Amino acid sequence: MIKFLKYIRGYLRVRIWGFSPERFMNLCSNKGILLWDIVREGDVYYMNISLKGFWELRPVLRKTGTRVAVLERYGLPFFLPRLLKRKVFVLGFLLAIAFWTLSSLYIWDIELSGNYQITEDIFESFLKANAVTVGMRRDSLNIEELEKEIRRTFPQITWASAKLSGTKLLIEIKENDAPIVVERPESTSGTDLVAGYDGIIASMIVRSGVPKVAIGDTVEKGTILVEGKVPVYNEDQTVREYYYVDADADILLEHVVTFTESLPMEYIKKEYTGREKKSHYLKIGEKTYKLPETPPFLVYDSLMKESRPLALEKLSIPIFWGEVTNREYQNVEYNYSLEEAKILLNQKLIDFLTDLEEKGVQIIEKDVKIEKSDNAWVVTGNFLVREPVSESMETLKAEQEETDE
Repeated sequence: MIKFLKYIRGYLRVRIWGFSPERFMNLCSNKGILLWDIVREGDVYYMNISLKGFWELRPVLRKTGTRVAVLERYGLPFFLPRLLKRKVFVLGFLLAIAFWTLSSLYIWDIELSGNYQITEDIFESFLKANAVTVGMRRDSLNIEELEKEIRRTFPQITWASAKLSGTKLLIEIKENDAPIVVERPESTSGTDLVAGYDGIIASMIVRSGVPKVAIGDTVEKGTILVEGKVPVYNEDQTVREYYYVDADADILLEHVVTFTESLPMEYIKKEYTGREKKSHYLKIGEKTYKLPETPPFLVYDSLMKESRPLALEKLSIPIFWGEVTNREYQNVEYNYSLEEAKILLNQKLIDFLTDLEEKGVQIIEKDVKIEKSDNAWVVTGNFLVREPVSESMETLKAEQEETDE
């Protein structure tokens, strides 16, 4: 703090020599003239003195027969006159201060955290509907009302907090992660499990409902495998009534799945010529400003590189400086070789098999071939699989059956 005050008032680095430098320093002390950082080199002394004290040295110098020479000048009184000569620098400095001051009055970034069920697009739409946007004034935002509106609009949010950090609005939420209990109805109209494709019953474990087929049976698509209509018998083994349940069973059907994929023989590959042209643009918020230009090449692609000064990034001000590199290329036709075709088609086959495994399908046998047609490579595959039954349909009521008969 003392150094800062000395800098504000200004001080000098001086050299003292003559008849009695020691008496000079004593008289300065008596008169309250501050001297510091004193260094002696033979009969010469070097020291710092305040600007005010320097103008009070004349009577002291006469009495002591000493002389003084100024070596260096420090402090604001010496810096400002030099600064005022550079009018462009001063104007730019003042404009920069005005820009930072004005920018700090607005919100330039909104950050959301803690959301899992609610997507950022949905929350962004909610903020726009409540007039909370990038570029709004900080003093026009009611934090408490925003937190209440968040909880009112999204029932799954149990806690919400909003706060301003510089020019950034930070919104933290916590969603209800407790499992949602769904009450099942006491009575049901009943559902059947049906075959979704032709095949052979490989295994079957029934938990509820009446099985209509057995292991080893061949069934067609739409065949009822487990019926949700359970009969209640009289003592004479006649059906007294039916009650209805949701059929539930683990059933694996064995059937054949086919896979076919083609790859055109010819393909187009980009080959860059090495010629490039660069252009620049300025992006402020959602708007982009750039000079009008004609297409640099007949065929080209563009590589964009966007950056933001660190000072603007710290203030979260959405001003970006971008560079676009346009690269010329030519479209060259090539033909896939057998090895290249195998690599690409095998990847498509792997993706298909991975999708089957994720659905719980067991692959028993497979037969895959890659052949060449007139203008394409074709991969065909026949797979013997065991796939779980998951299709269900509403059970046909006994009254309906009688009416149909």
